[in-house]
Amino acid sequence: MPEPMKGALAPVITPLTADYRPDADRLVEHCRWLIERDCGLAVFGTNSEGNSLALGDKMELLDHLVESGLPAERMMPGTGQCALHDTVKLSRRAVELGCGGVLMLPPFYYKGVSDEGLFRYFSEVIEGVGDDRLRVYLYHIPPVSQVGFSLDLIDRLINAYPDIVAGIKDSSGDWENTRAMLERFPGWGVFCGNELRLLDALKLGGAGVISATCNINPGPIAALYRNWRDEDAAARQEKLNEFRSLVQSYPLIQALKAITAHSRNEPAWERVMPPLVELDAEQRAALIEQCAETGFSME
Repeated sequence: MPEPMKGALAPVITPLTADYRPDADRLVEHCRWLIERDCGLAVFGTNSEGNSLALGDKMELLDHLVESGLPAERMMPGTGQCALHDTVKLSRRAVELGCGGVLMLPPFYYKGVSDEGLFRYFSEVIEGVGDDRLRVYLYHIPPVSQVGFSLDLIDRLINAYPDIVAGIKDSSGDWENTRAMLERFPGWGVFCGNELRLLDALKLGGAGVISATCNINPGPIAALYRNWRDEDAAARQEKLNEFRSLVQSYPLIQALKAITAHSRNEPAWERVMPPLVELDAEQRAALIEQCAETGFSME
């Protein structure tokens, strides 16, 4: 059975071709770079533009990543779709490939749904996949999805599927909510949605972090996870926060892609899927200059 996933993971940014299809080979290169820096792969996440990718493309990409030799046990692909059976299909494929887990959004089109409705949805997905190897990590991002997970719903899901509902990514942006999860579900796989409170979460038993900036700054984030008990952990956290604050002062996905394009001298990395648009020339120049002033580099 899969071991619980822990550590630092990147919601891997997705390179795109001129006709807005995923660039599979460039994606593999970036994933290898991340793995070499001890960062797991949460492909098809928010910063992957996952909900702008077709289901068929995701299935093909997942196959390609594993066939290219990337470790499936370090992958937590986003599989939550609005359509229940699409979620089942993608989640089942992830399990068949040996992925360590799946990161699952709630169905997010209909707002104001009840905990009962969400419980039925996840129950149907789990029963539909029908495989004891499935490990579901819930994706709580109400600022975007506007549909989230109450503590009582989490409790019910864990009790109904104790070996399958393995954890959660809390991207609420509310530290008190993360703290409440850590305190109510000790030993369960609670991941921070960014690194800003990673040290605090680890002290309370957190499983790690799934952060956008892992795409460009994976080594230092993974190092804090590994070394959070060291005397310099607070200083490490402060340095991570300074850089994170800089990057998120710009539109985040576009900033990640602009930095990657500049660092690798590969302009194609800047391309984003409509309705997103790239940073303009002035924003791009300012961002790159500010990164250089911090001494940052994608080593």
